[in-house]
Amino acid sequence: MSVGTELDQVVDELRAADKLLLTTHENPDGDALGSLLATHMILTLLGKDVLMFMAENEFPLPWEYRDMPFEGVLHHPPDDVDERTVVFLDCGNIDRMPVDFLQQGRLHIVNIDHHHDNTRFGTVNLVDARASCTAEIVFRIARELGVEITTPIADALYVALVTDTGRFMYQNTTPEAHRMAAELLEAGVAPHDVYRRLYEGLPFARLQLLARALSRVQRYDGGALTLTYLTREDYEETHSIETDSEGIVDHVRAVEGTAVGALVRELLSEDRAGVRKVSLRSADGRVDVSRIARNHGGGGHRQAAGFSTELPLEELVESLRREVAEQL
Repeated sequence: MSVGTELDQVVDELRAADKLLLTTHENPDGDALGSLLATHMILTLLGKDVLMFMAENEFPLPWEYRDMPFEGVLHHPPDDVDERTVVFLDCGNIDRMPVDFLQQGRLHIVNIDHHHDNTRFGTVNLVDARASCTAEIVFRIARELGVEITTPIADALYVALVTDTGRFMYQNTTPEAHRMAAELLEAGVAPHDVYRRLYEGLPFARLQLLARALSRVQRYDGGALTLTYLTREDYEETHSIETDSEGIVDHVRAVEGTAVGALVRELLSEDRAGVRKVSLRSADGRVDVSRIARNHGGGGHRQAAGFSTELPLEELVESLRREVAEQL
């Protein structure tokens, strides 16, 4: 089925549905949050009964997204969840939202995403790997639905677009992405204000955490893999939270000669003691890091992916070295 046909099918689904529940993947990034929020506002303007769900442990959100208005988001399933069309946004596979009630087989699921490795787990799927971000697909849907792009909708979509294209620097930055950006500015987005919210005015604890990560950077195999790590003690001693590690991996990726940059961090919640979160970035496209992430039960994009693991750090490093080498 073509993307155009899938778009028509999803638009028809959204028009027909009176009650919806929107969600995204765990550890949501800017595209996930912006797409979720924008879709909620778009469907609300159409008069739909629409709710959002994210697990309680996703809050507080990373500092850069703290002003996004998620006050009404649900942390538990609504009583009428079986009556609602469930819309997944920016979620490559259903296991990336590890919540039992969303993985029951009887739900009617609309799956909207741009990950090239999406497993098409929905009852209805709209997957366009050529889109710069899921928000670009949401933008198209809004136009097909005839919804005016208000300034709040445009702001949410712009946050998604800016973050998922790496401030328009990644290889997924297309002419269509810039055309979308222009229309969002015309709808009232103030780009400097968005930039300041996302990238400036950050807590001092985040700088302290970055300093610790940079002090441990190691290069392997001539720089093919450049890696650093953070421990639970690093967070405790700097009074940081998990989301303060956001963006550290991009400093590692930027080192000259690097094929893959990696950040390994210990998770802080007691029920996940001993689990490490691995963030991977491909510096120049030679390595598809989503393949590595999938090998470990995770996923993502060719140039940005991640997974969780209980492997000890030394074993993990050796595994990453081997998997990077296999693609070079």
